[in-house]
Amino acid sequence: MSMSLREQLLAAGLVSKKQAQQAEKGERQKQHQHVKGQAPAPSEAQKRAAQQAQAAKAARDQELNRQRQEQAERKARAAQIKQIIEENRLPKLETDDYFNFVDRGKVRRMAVDAQRREQLIAGSLSIVRFEGKYDVVLPQIAERIGERDARAVVNLNAAASETAPAEDDPYKDFVVPDDLRW
Repeated sequence: MSMSLREQLLAAGLVSKKQAQQAEKGERQKQHQHVKGQAPAPSEAQKRAAQQAQAAKAARDQELNRQRQEQAERKARAAQIKQIIEENRLPKLETDDYFNFVDRGKVRRMAVDAQRREQLIAGSLSIVRFEGKYDVVLPQIAERIGERDARAVVNLNAAASETAPAEDDPYKDFVVPDDLRW
């Protein structure tokens, strides 16, 4: 009969019984770790792949944080614009006279009296847009709003310059007055 290596070493007196039991216990622990799914030390390729995955995850997280930060800044600017408009807008008028203006390629209208119409035409009042509503404010307030979002300020002079008559326009010599009432 053949004896196991452990038994042979014990018989020869090269190891003690305690040393043999410790070695056996260590072997069982190693096997038990392998069974639980704990793999031996990863190879270099696995280490590189793990580092690359970690770097990609860090880049994605950084991009998401940047997007969240931008969204928070946009919300803060919108809240500031809303507050500025609510504090500084002129009261809306209830009148049958309207002021027509062009915003985003569409003709809009706002109730005004003769004095406010003249102030809008002269540029001593400005129109601002927020959440689909139009309000009249002073030009200094419109500048503050324009610093936060230039699209919120309706530029009345830009509409006039955009519609400059073309060279071959037969009606280029006939100017339509700003206070024309329909």
